[in-house]
Amino acid sequence: MSLRLRFAAISDVGRVRKDNQDSGYAGPWLLTVCDGVGGAAGGATASSTAVQQLRRLDAPPPEGHAPEELLGLVSGALHRAHDRLGEAVEHDSDLSGMATTATVAVFDGERLAIGHIGDSRAYLFRDGALSRLTHDHTFVQTLIDEGRISEEEAMVHPHRNLILRSLDGASEIEPDLFLVDLQSGDRLMLCSDGVSGSLPDGRLADVLATGTADYAAVELVRASLEAGSSDNVTCIVADVVPADEAAAPDETSEPLLVGAAAELRRKLPFGTSLFRGHRNGDTGELEPVVDPDVPLPPGAIPDDPIAPDAHEAARYAPRPPRRHPWIRHVLVLALVIGLVWVASAAAWSWTQRQYYVGVHDDAVTVFRGLDTSFAGVDLSEPYETTDLTLDRLSEFDADKVREGISATSLDDAHRAVNALAEKAAAPGATPPADPADASATPTATPSGTPAPTPAAPSTTPAP
Repeated sequence: MSLRLRFAAISDVGRVRKDNQDSGYAGPWLLTVCDGVGGAAGGATASSTAVQQLRRLDAPPPEGHAPEELLGLVSGALHRAHDRLGEAVEHDSDLSGMATTATVAVFDGERLAIGHIGDSRAYLFRDGALSRLTHDHTFVQTLIDEGRISEEEAMVHPHRNLILRSLDGASEIEPDLFLVDLQSGDRLMLCSDGVSGSLPDGRLADVLATGTADYAAVELVRASLEAGSSDNVTCIVADVVPADEAAAPDETSEPLLVGAAAELRRKLPFGTSLFRGHRNGDTGELEPVVDPDVPLPPGAIPDDPIAPDAHEAARYAPRPPRRHPWIRHVLVLALVIGLVWVASAAAWSWTQRQYYVGVHDDAVTVFRGLDTSFAGVDLSEPYETTDLTLDRLSEFDADKVREGISATSLDDAHRAVNALAEKAAAPGATPPADPADASATPTATPSGTPAPTPAAPSTTPAP
């Protein structure tokens, strides 16, 4: 192993959000950033749970390993983190819908094995040129790939935060997996979209070209906030140096855990924030040894050298099922039934104020309700039956009655019936269809003598 990493990590809640849903980890063999989604509690839990699972990759690679074996380790860790989120949701339904991005880089002394899902990013700065190593799994990235928008337009697109792939414990995951060969002098940068969504590549390159890894990480977070980032901001910077190069005065070989997964905050001079105008940064560094006097939380690894104490672990660990969970389900069911009943009663009341003219037992009838049926059930019933039969109507009017004549009210329905009766009694009306009357000759009204106005047909309420 001819190379090693000199790393720094920092995470800040930002100037808008109240909670940090980012988590990051930097160690001698592992760099990873996770950006949680699903509300304050859900997002923080998702990213923290994923990082706590992924950090197990921070170990020297097996001797004589093949490069492809590293990709298998990364893929397995991502799938275990994915399953861990599903288990957390099963224990606490309030976490349903939480998810996280994950960008993971495992180092073996010569190369990186990278696993990626979501829109957190990994960059390589080499010989003054910046290249992005990962490909965003977002809606706007598909638009960029199709040539419909530019990178600059993507940074202000209204759907720039729409993620197409993530760790959520429910759906199938397809992380990107690939190898990157390294050389001395390379600088690596992993970040959440609070950085990459605020600073263009040119600005990222300018910052990465200056100072130490720690300086670059701090400056990238500061520049992102100054550029107006409204998200949490997390950044990891690692320099690739010869394995035998002496350690820098401020260099640490201890793992750094930052953001939602951090136990301690970075100690700053005078107790002030690195970034004026917002809350203190959430950067922290974990103690290398577990306090033996503090009981480990359920599921903790006894020999894990960087396990947080019981209080911090309990904050993110799945909570046991609540007592009597069926009560909430019963109340929800009762609420749903009540809402359905109210809606049904309102709909039924409305239908009882609707009328139309149709036919019942060959008589013109006023119906109450809707002239239709649902699931084989008629939504109307006869309301008033008249003594006007279809055989007294013209074929045209009879067809209209069979199809149903709509009415805006009961009075409107009465007017429709009266109009049919007047037309049936008018001179020249269609003669009755009864064979006994077929030979009858209609009597014409004397010229100049007005025809009598027919009386309205009598109506009988339907039983």
